[in-house]
This record gives sequence, structure tokens and C-alpha cells, in this order.
Amino acid sequence: MKELQNIKPRKYQEEIAKTCIEKNCLVVLPTGLGKTLIALMVVIERIKKFPKEKVLILAPTKPLAEQHLISFKEKLPELWAEIELFTGTVKAEKRKKIWDTANIIFSTPQCVANDLKKGLYTLKEVSLLIEDEAHRCVKNYDYTYVAKRYYLEANHPRLIGLTASPGSDLQKIREIGMNLKIESIEIRTRDSDDVKEYLQELEFDKREIPFPEELIELRAILKQIYESYIDELRRRNFLFGPDTKIALIELQRKIGFQLSKNIASPESYIAMSACAQAIKISHAIELLETQTLESFMKYLRSIQEQAEKKQSRGVIKLANKKEFNLVYSYTYSLLEKGKEHPKVEEIIRAVRDEIKEDSEMKMIIFTQFRDTANIISRNLNKLGGINSKVFVGQRKLEGVGLSQKEQKKIIDEFREKKINVLVATCIAEEGLDIPEVSSVIFYEPVSSAIRSIQRRGRTARLSKGKLIMLITKGTKDEFANYASRAREKKMGTQIEKVKDELKRKGTLYDKKIIQKKLF
Repeated sequence: MKELQNIKPRKYQEEIAKTCIEKNCLVVLPTGLGKTLIALMVVIERIKKFPKEKVLILAPTKPLAEQHLISFKEKLPELWAEIELFTGTVKAEKRKKIWDTANIIFSTPQCVANDLKKGLYTLKEVSLLIEDEAHRCVKNYDYTYVAKRYYLEANHPRLIGLTASPGSDLQKIREIGMNLKIESIEIRTRDSDDVKEYLQELEFDKREIPFPEELIELRAILKQIYESYIDELRRRNFLFGPDTKIALIELQRKIGFQLSKNIASPESYIAMSACAQAIKISHAIELLETQTLESFMKYLRSIQEQAEKKQSRGVIKLANKKEFNLVYSYTYSLLEKGKEHPKVEEIIRAVRDEIKEDSEMKMIIFTQFRDTANIISRNLNKLGGINSKVFVGQRKLEGVGLSQKEQKKIIDEFREKKINVLVATCIAEEGLDIPEVSSVIFYEPVSSAIRSIQRRGRTARLSKGKLIMLITKGTKDEFANYASRAREKKMGTQIEKVKDELKRKGTLYDKKIIQKKLF
């Protein structure tokens, strides 16, 4: 493809691009295997075929849209196409002008959906729509709205979805396929024959950490409190099935809806309170088992503060329970003695060992919680040769949050090796152009197959990589690790089912109900 500058596509990229040129396609490819180049090859062909029409490429965030734009400009000849980026920060009048003149437009689904609803422009002359991180194309997300509008309006529609993983739920995969009008699925994993030769070895180091006796005692007391709330919900006939956190949150939502519509029973207020406190204790147990003693203590304090502010009768009762105060005082005394969750010591050891082996190493540590990220980073910065920074999302929680400009600055410093350890929450899992690292550490396993694949994809691309996973024995960590592996295996099976359906039917939707010209 002569339009590509200084880059030669790999064979699997050419094969996937060929399918995308011929059919609406969902591309499932792990992070780092070149989804953007595949997209670019399809873009070139569609612009050559329909030179008077344009291409629209959507990414869930502005930094990711900017990243794709930069990548396209680097790989295409200068002046080959008018390439533009617009988001909600660009005034509507200017967006309309950009839309009218550009050949390739990068934006966010939120921005385009809002413009379409206001009638600023139509998608009539868009010959290709690409939706990155296509696993988001479900329910009422703006990706879904734009895809539906596109199929109704475009003269020559072609739709491509890109993702590292669509998840393991068959109905969700089908929903993504239906929303994107998918006719084919191209999937590759690290084990695919045509991909293996391009990947480096990934060493997996699972470290199982004993759960200390002192923390087991604390957990036992918390479980007593938790069970008292669960028993109350069962006794009053509000909870019948398993008492999982998801089930409790759903029950809370259901009771809240009934209360808002004045259709609840008199006991619903008691059940609502019991449900809320059970969720709090469930979260406290999770922090105790899988995070740090310091973050656990901080959460106990927040419950006490809620009680002091008299936010609800339920939280006042919880904070006044002798068992709760026993947990609080025991945790305080452990911290006073310098005790911490053994994962903290293990992660310090792991980072120290990695830097001893390679002083030029770069590493990402993933954790679920911001408090944990701050504690890890603070401890690592006490070590010689380590300069770590916390990398979190924009949302300001207790004053902590990074603007997109601050995020970009940290990534640039990481790329320039001013920082050698990034301690990140889920913001670093998806999409962002974070440089490849020699090692990735999971402070805790995640039960989501999507997130696990995305985290792993940060290493072992161009050079050998290492994945270190910390698992506290006898805790939620073990379940999360098992669930992630099972869901990842299931994902491949479910995708094959959808592929078989596509082979039989050609599509997942009824073409008769799409009021469209054939193309």
C-alpha cells in the first residue's frame, strides 16, 4: 500500500484489513498488536473508493482521539488527506466548517451524538465509521446512537469496531454485533499462529501471599456484622438468593425505586438501611483482604465521619456497634506498630528486584483503588533509583484527580524515563498511548477478562516482558483470578458461536428493518 509511510503491515494485519474492506467487521486484537494500522489501511481504501466522502473515527476520550490523529499523520503522506480533530471544546460553528471540509475526522462519541441530535450535520457522506474500544457499544452509550444513525443515513456505510476484548457474555457480544451491524469477526490472541512470531516472551510470576492472622481476626468480626444485616434482609423477605455485592446493589436500587414511587412496604426503610450498611461492610472486607491496612483504616474513618454528621440512622448504628469499634481500635493499634498488608512489602521487594536486574527498566503497577495507588507510590519513592507517580482519571475524588493535560505530562515523563514506575488505576488499561514496559504488576487480580487482557497488553510487545500478579491466599483475590481466566477462555468460545451464526445468517440483524439502500 504505497500511501503508508515508513511502515510495512504484518500479514495478519493485511488479512484483517481485507475482511474489514469487504464487510462490517468487529476486530478483536490484544493491545499492542496494531489495531490502528489496520484501521488506517481500511481508511485509505474507502477514501480511494469514495473520494468525495469522509471517514469518521471515534474514540471514547479526547486524548485517545488525539493519539489516533497523530498516528495517522505520521503514517500518511503530507497533504494526502485533510485530517482534523474536534471535540466539545471546539465551538459548534467551527465544528460544522471542519465537518464540511475534512476527509478524516477524529472525535468522541459524545460530541458527535450531541451534534447529530442538534442537526449540526448528517452522516450521509461518511463512507466509513470506526468505533475504537467497541466493547462500549452497548445499551444507551453514545457509540450505539451514532452507529444507528450512521446506518440509517450513510450513502455507502461501512462500519468497523476495534477492541482488545468484547467480554465473555454471549448476549453482550451479540448486542455489540447488532449495534455495529457486524457481518464478520476477526479475532487474534497471543497464541494465534500468525501473531506468535511478532510477540516476545511473557513471563508469568504468580505470587501467593498468606493472609496474616491479625487480619483474619479483623475479617471474622466484620463478617459477624455483615451477617447480621444479611439475616435481617432474609428475615424480612427482601433477600432470597446469594448475598453477593452485585445482588445487594441491585436490591438497594430496587428498594430505592419503590420508595421513590411510594409503592414500598413499611419495612422497606429498614431493609434499605440494612442493605446500605451490608454494602459498606462488604467493601471494608474487600479493602482489608486485598488492599492496604492504611486504606482500610481510612474507610473505617469515613464511616465514623458519616455517623458524626448524622447522615443516616443506619450508619450511626453501625458506627456505634461494639464490634465495629473493636475493629477500628485494633486496626489503629496495628498501624501504630508499623503493621501493613503483606502485599505492600511484596510489591516493594518485586520492584527492588526488577530494578536491580535492569536499572533502565520501566514498570506499570495496576491497582483498583486510588488510595492504594498513593500508598504504593509513596513507599516506592523511598527506594533509591525509583521515581514513581500515580496515574488516575479526571474525576476529583477527595481532591485527587488528573486533568487530561496532567495525564499527558505524566505519560511524556514516563516515555522520557523521568519516571520509571507508573502506579495506575483502570485509566491506564484502555487505549492511552503509554510506552511499552518491561514489567507489569497486578496489585490484585481483576475478575474482568477485558481488563485483564488490557493490563497484560502493556508489556511483551517488542521485547521480553514480565507479569507479576499478587494474590492474597484465602481471599477475594483467588476468586477474581479464577473468574478472569475462566471468562477469558469463555470469551473465545462465545465469539466462535457468534462467528458461526454470522456464517449461517450473514448478519445478526434483520436487513429488512434497516431502511437503507443496498451498497
